[in-house]
Amino acid sequence: MTSINAFLLLGGLLLFVSVLASTLSARLGLPLLLLFLFVGMLAGEEGVGGIVFHDFSTGMFVGQLALAVILLDGGLRTRIETFRVALWPAAVLATWGVVGTTLLLGLFATWLLDVHWSLALLLAAIVGSTDAAAVFSLLRNSGVRLNDRVKSTLEIESGANDPMAILLVTVMVEVLLQPDNASLPRFALLLITQMGLGALAGVAGGWVLARLLARLRLAEGLYALLIVSGGLMVFAATNALGGSGFLAVYLAGLVVGNKRCHATEHVLRVMDGLAWLAQAGMFLILGLLVTPSHLLEHAWYALAMACFLMLVARPLAVWLGLLPFHFARNEVLYISWVGLRGAVPIVLAIYPLMMGVPNSLLLFDVAFAVVIVSLLVQGATVPTAARWLGVVVPPRDEPVDRMEVWVGHSAALDLMEYRVAAGARAEGRHPDELVADEAGDKARCVAVVRHGNLLRTSAATRLEVGDSVWLAAPDELAEPLARAFAGGAGNELIAHAGFFGEFVVDPQCPAGELAAAYGFELDPDENALALATMFRRRLGRPPVEGDKLSIGSFVLTVRAMDHAGHITQMGLKCPTLPRLL
Repeated sequence: MTSINAFLLLGGLLLFVSVLASTLSARLGLPLLLLFLFVGMLAGEEGVGGIVFHDFSTGMFVGQLALAVILLDGGLRTRIETFRVALWPAAVLATWGVVGTTLLLGLFATWLLDVHWSLALLLAAIVGSTDAAAVFSLLRNSGVRLNDRVKSTLEIESGANDPMAILLVTVMVEVLLQPDNASLPRFALLLITQMGLGALAGVAGGWVLARLLARLRLAEGLYALLIVSGGLMVFAATNALGGSGFLAVYLAGLVVGNKRCHATEHVLRVMDGLAWLAQAGMFLILGLLVTPSHLLEHAWYALAMACFLMLVARPLAVWLGLLPFHFARNEVLYISWVGLRGAVPIVLAIYPLMMGVPNSLLLFDVAFAVVIVSLLVQGATVPTAARWLGVVVPPRDEPVDRMEVWVGHSAALDLMEYRVAAGARAEGRHPDELVADEAGDKARCVAVVRHGNLLRTSAATRLEVGDSVWLAAPDELAEPLARAFAGGAGNELIAHAGFFGEFVVDPQCPAGELAAAYGFELDPDENALALATMFRRRLGRPPVEGDKLSIGSFVLTVRAMDHAGHITQMGLKCPTLPRLL
């Protein structure tokens, strides 16, 4: 019992310290995942904790379990609409992107490390894929809002590229250990099996779990356990059948998350904590596995590998992969830069160790060091690079909080909280009068909270700065209502005018009429087209909010889109006139 208590005390202490360190992470601008990793290293055999832990099989088990939970959570939070603009680009990066990066990095590693090409390619394959845990965590906590094309491409790529990375690592291990059995047809069959079974099992498993979630009546806390246990079953069963469990569990989460029901919010709240626990536990264990002095021995090799990966191999593979999709140059550069490495390369590096590949400890140490450099350099610059490369769009006007209350099997009520800011249109208005003016009969005021107490409204009630107002309203009114509570009167014409332009224009108006009104020229065959149609034709790719099109000295910008991918609002920025002296 003493040893069990000591183990529980140690595990709890490490997690406790890691969570407290998260406040330091925000101040220093370091990725939280990196701090979990450092806490594990400090507790290890050469750190202050002095814990000797070389159980790579346990590390592999914890890593796979944690990654399954993280991918499930990532799928649950991915909206199916993101596939409209990013499915094919992300699919290319999840396949060719990994292969191209591996080949380029493998050639460089062969020269740098002076090892056989097969061992160098194995190392390149280990670090060749982006990491879902790192990408999901850092993008969603970066504090900036990326345009949907970039964000969706990065998230879908990281959730879907593990099968290719695992295949390449498996292939290279087999080439090293059993070269006579290696053949191209066998590897092609293995890839088709991995991707095909993974996709089939993921969609089928997700459909079953979604049906169960909608039909069963359970205690609130059990819904998330149902999804987690079901997701792990899908993961394990797919792996046992020879498919990609990582792809399967991500797709299962995607299906469940997009078939919303009365239990979806319960699942998402609990899954958020479980995903953080999985990330913290995984990086702590991986940190315990490494020996810092070994990292220092290979530090220059790892630094050179990381620099080549970040500055040459990944950018070149991404540029070639995205050529057919007409991404803007700044978008390609940002996607290239946010090729974050995390737990996946470290877990993959354990596989050669367990299989007895010669020099596999070198692979593990170099891969670990590459991950640290990636998180330290790329992870810490995710928001800065986004602003510098111009892939950020202004934040949406959103409620302070929102809740989804299900009143039947297929009917839900959206409750949204807004806070009255100084100078807002809501200030000094009766809540019912304000809601009627802004939303007609589509919204209702449910409650007003003032100084932490529920306010009983009357005909004389007027909203004051700092009041919290709870409204029942459909999701499409969330932003328009938010502007009524925002400071500066929430004027739609001046909100983010520097980005979207000074004027709001109807995307369905004939392009020729707008050109005649403002004095810019279009091609003759564009005059009769709707403005949105002309914009799409010139852009050459599915538009997203924030896309810009220059017509002479004028700039058209997509201000808003609906869930079907149609442009609903556009902004027009006029040229700056020279000042007259």
